[in-house]
Amino acid sequence: MTVRVDARRNRDLLLAAAREAFETHGTDASLRDIARQAGVGIGTLYRHFPTREALLEALLASRFDALRDRAEELSATAAPGEALLGWLGELAAGSVTVRGLPESVMAALRDEESELHASCAGMRAAGGQLLQRAQEAGEVRADVTAAQVLALAAGLAWAGEQSADPAGTVRQLLLIAGRGLVS
Repeated sequence: MTVRVDARRNRDLLLAAAREAFETHGTDASLRDIARQAGVGIGTLYRHFPTREALLEALLASRFDALRDRAEELSATAAPGEALLGWLGELAAGSVTVRGLPESVMAALRDEESELHASCAGMRAAGGQLLQRAQEAGEVRADVTAAQVLALAAGLAWAGEQSADPAGTVRQLLLIAGRGLVS
């Protein structure tokens, strides 16, 4: 089925407005304001994205795909512990750009019906593979789980959101956490 040109344009405008709104106001940004900023009605927003999670999924899918790809790249090019910590830092730093994203990701992982669940689960699996590799190399404690690693990333991102220097805070806290992860 061919998507009409105006429908494609409206979807692109909505995604651009949502990206700006979520980066500025967080994941609880007003959907009505997003539609208004895109120059469309709220009904048009809901035709394209029936829920807030559907809008987040469309906006974040490429970011989560890139994190999965990055996990594979780091796995092939870096020492196991270094790969895990590098990926964890990238996940946390990327999450800081959208206030409230860590909470949305953690909630989606708990709710299999969530429209964000599949993307978040894929990202957790990629991190889990890095974790397993680091554990097998003896570079990370054996009792650490993938869920705990994602919770750590969410915590780092949340702490970064609270700071005047989000990226610097994430880097500093990751160094501290890394010392606790290493065997």
